[in-house]
Order: sequence, then structure tokens, then C-alpha cells
Amino acid sequence: MAGSTTSTAGDTPATALGPTALVLGALSTVGTWVFLIPWSVLAGALAVTFGAMGMHYARKGTGRMWTAATGTVLGATGFLGTFILLWAMF
Repeated sequence: MAGSTTSTAGDTPATALGPTALVLGALSTVGTWVFLIPWSVLAGALAVTFGAMGMHYARKGTGRMWTAATGTVLGATGFLGTFILLWAMF
């Protein structure tokens, strides 16, 4: 066997939570102003969830804090922005 089979901190799926939250948060924020309302709500909720989980793991040393925090903020902006936009329409 040429390589090591032990897992490292970079091998965990928790490292992908921050970037996933960042992408979903960006889609949610942009989708709010393009009137993709069902997708914006879903993407925003997932971004906040994944971002919070990513920040939890980043505090333990797995993953990056800035991607998780930015994804959480963008997801909350898209999620709440959609509801504010809908409330303003009625």
C-alpha cells in the first residue's frame, strides 16, 4: 500500500458546509430580486442551516469560518428579503 488510509480533518464532509452555504446564500439573495420566490426561500433556509453547522465545525477547527458566516448572512438576507418583498406587495 502506497498511501495512508487514516482520515484527516480535510477528509470530513463538514469542510463543504461553508462553501455550500455561501453558494446557496448567493443564489437566495440574487433570486429574491429576480423574483424566484420559492427557490429563494428554500435556498435561504438551507444556507442559514448549513452556515450555522459550518460555523459550529469551524470553531472546532474543521472548515473555514468566513465562508460559513458569509453564507449564513447571505442566506438570511435572501430568506428575509423574500418575505419583506412579499409583505410589501400585499
